[in-house]
Amino acid sequence: MSTVTPTKPAPTAPGRPSVAAPRGEGRIGLRANLRHIGALVRRNALQIKQDPESMFDVLFMPIIFTLLFVFVFGGAISGKGNQADYVNYVVPGLMAMMGMNIAMAVGTGVNDDFKKGVMDRFRSMPIARSSVLLAKIVVELGRMMVAIAILLAVGFILGLSIKSSVLDLFLAIGLSAVFGSALMWIFILLGLTMQSAQAVQGMAMLVLMPLQFGSSIFAPPSTMPGWLQSFTDYNPLSNLADAARALINGTPVGDSVWMTLAWSLAITAVTMPLAVRKFRQKT
Repeated sequence: MSTVTPTKPAPTAPGRPSVAAPRGEGRIGLRANLRHIGALVRRNALQIKQDPESMFDVLFMPIIFTLLFVFVFGGAISGKGNQADYVNYVVPGLMAMMGMNIAMAVGTGVNDDFKKGVMDRFRSMPIARSSVLLAKIVVELGRMMVAIAILLAVGFILGLSIKSSVLDLFLAIGLSAVFGSALMWIFILLGLTMQSAQAVQGMAMLVLMPLQFGSSIFAPPSTMPGWLQSFTDYNPLSNLADAARALINGTPVGDSVWMTLAWSLAITAVTMPLAVRKFRQKT
């Protein structure tokens, strides 16, 4: 009785594509993904440590903007000698502005990483592509918290008073962080689309300026022309500024909190998949 000897598979000829791995092999689990995000967060934090000048915008922007708007516009809006009243109006609004300005740095950072070849290293590593972007958002949220802490410290020096509770203050900070993280996906998408960091900054300013100054951050919408009031009512920055202002000053919140959360969810749902898809195409 003859025995059939199993034959070994023939080696792949040079130039021929290898057999694909089974479906699902190489898929990265949640635990590994979180570990990769943590490692990339540490990498980005070490970059900041090696380049302390990258924190200048976070450290000085809250101080400059608070002093500038309180002492330049405070008297005109609240009356001469009543700058303290304007502090309680503008500081919660500036929390929204800090989030948007710092979110812009994510787009320029992503663009620079591609120009410097950093993403070429990530391409050769067995990591989830989304972990690179999520790590950048985590680090920028940390920078945002530093900026808001300095903003509140300057506000307290100038007479800011919390008329509600500490919990409401933290809710206002958390709301700013949620909306800021949603905006970061917009700027990541710009950073992946534009050819240079300068182009990202230029496009970002075209978006930032109308949204910031056409909002309730610096002045009550009632002082604006009717057509601008209509724009202000639908401006997501106005919703965030009004929500933070109401939480800190203990006034009725209305729909501003839910509108801010709705805007954050909508922006993230649209731009996050587009940014991740664009990132995968480039890597």
